[in-house]
Amino acid sequence: MKKLIICCALTGSLPTKEQNPHVPITPDEIVADALAVYQAGASIVHIHARDAQGKNCHDRGIFQEIHTKLKAQAPELIVQLSTGGRAGQGFDSRNACLFSNPEMASLCTGSTNFPTGIYANDMELVIQLAEMMKQRNIKPELEIFDTNMVGAAVTLEQMGLLQPPLYFDFVMGGRNGQSADIRQLGYLVSMLPAGSQWCASGIAANQVNTMLMAIAAGGHVRVGLEDNLYLRRGVKATNVELVERVVRIASEVNREIATPAEARAMLGL
Repeated sequence: MKKLIICCALTGSLPTKEQNPHVPITPDEIVADALAVYQAGASIVHIHARDAQGKNCHDRGIFQEIHTKLKAQAPELIVQLSTGGRAGQGFDSRNACLFSNPEMASLCTGSTNFPTGIYANDMELVIQLAEMMKQRNIKPELEIFDTNMVGAAVTLEQMGLLQPPLYFDFVMGGRNGQSADIRQLGYLVSMLPAGSQWCASGIAANQVNTMLMAIAAGGHVRVGLEDNLYLRRGVKATNVELVERVVRIASEVNREIATPAEARAMLGL
């Protein structure tokens, strides 16, 4: 069985220290947590930027500070920066992280109804971001909140904007999003172009069952405080604990953990 790529989504847009004191907010906290989860087994870290007030932002300088400090201390670690839309919707805001030239960046290929508002990703914006990633040789992680987004990603590949192997992240179990069950996962996997790689991200209490499905089905896993603040009911997690749980469970079914170098080979970086 192929080795397991673990991505850790460290911070996200919404979690606060009031909700969980272990959420990293400042650049130095984010870098320290990234190094810790790398030592625990993660080969990719997914990173959002926060401003001085702790709010999600698209600030080039903050993204650059995080990226520079992290690559200086762990050059082998795969850094994936976020183009997510909660801090601003336009291309000139959403592209801020790409100027740091990370190896990877997130790219959501469609819109969805978050509980607090519409996460808007019209095709003009998606194409602009995909074009800039291609120009800078940045590998997109294709964020899939529903099945229609797989079709949009295939369209981008047909346009020559995405290079195989495509890498999909199935975000499952969020409110108003796709369900976190094996039927939905099987359907998503059946839609993928040949040779694609995929991971699954479970939201909140769905993180464990989604991770179990992905490991068993030969996919990869994303965990982290962006998606889930608890280790178990009533017990607040750290990013390291969430990664360690994946490693522990994967070992029970003989899924070896991929190093960053092995992840690069699988993802075509």
